[in-house]
Amino acid sequence: MTPRSLWLGLVILLAGALFWGEPARAQTGPDPTALARQVLDATGVRGGLVVHVECGDGRLTAALRAGEAYTVHGLAQSRADVQRARAYLQGRGLCGPVAVDRWDGQRLPYADSLVNLLVCAEGGAVTPAEVTRVLAPNGVAYLRRDGQWQATTKPRPADIDDWTHYLHDATGNPVAQDAQVGPPRGLRWVAGPRWARHHDHMASMTSFASANGRLFYVFDEGPAASIQLPSQWRLIARDAFNGALLWKRDLPSWNTHQWPLKSGPAHLLRRLVAVGDRVYATLGLDAPVSALDAATGEPALTYEGSERTGEIL
Repeated sequence: MTPRSLWLGLVILLAGALFWGEPARAQTGPDPTALARQVLDATGVRGGLVVHVECGDGRLTAALRAGEAYTVHGLAQSRADVQRARAYLQGRGLCGPVAVDRWDGQRLPYADSLVNLLVCAEGGAVTPAEVTRVLAPNGVAYLRRDGQWQATTKPRPADIDDWTHYLHDATGNPVAQDAQVGPPRGLRWVAGPRWARHHDHMASMTSFASANGRLFYVFDEGPAASIQLPSQWRLIARDAFNGALLWKRDLPSWNTHQWPLKSGPAHLLRRLVAVGDRVYATLGLDAPVSALDAATGEPALTYEGSERTGEIL
């Protein structure tokens, strides 16, 4: 073997070792998917806005989007970490529902009571006061301190009320027992669509209820270009504190959207009730009453013989 061939062989061997050695180094530590499952199981958070503080390379950040009900935001002080995490997300087509930004290491870039789950492997990176400020009621912080993970839940204030029925509750008295409500001082969140379908025909939203930090409503998502186009009625769930979309269910039949002059039949308003972690609704104009899991929209029970229900109490 000539000296030139020997040197060429050594260069190839060294390059191969470097190439194959990097993934092995990157895979050290806990598996991101397994850790994300541990986080979600330990906290019980089933959707909403998830924040990952000091997100590193973005692998755990990506894994925390365990389904379409999760919107994930990673934070890092290091510009290099932000670039690495964004490259990882982009390579997996996750940009949008998962995003990464820089923060100053002191104040979390969120409004008060906005976040459903805050995860940080470096528990000292964010102060307890900041964690409490940004967590929504019933939101959970999952922090690692001294090598141990610990979940802490922010309690829901006793003076926040639910609006479970069309007229507040089963009594039909439309007065909330809520001490925090007051004159509006700003918009907390905005969700689409921007326009209803038509101002001279049936209202695009026919039903509304709120319970346990979630909003539920029936909305026509048909094209706003023309009221003559077919309707697309859906039962929709969002987080009440940040507007994150939790789920949608198609309603194959509902009242005609050609109903004149805005309001529509009064019985549609009374076909949706939310109590605790259950939603009760008729999933069609003549459908029986169904009980749904409020977090996922999956049916838990159908009440036989309840077809053509006009009001749920």
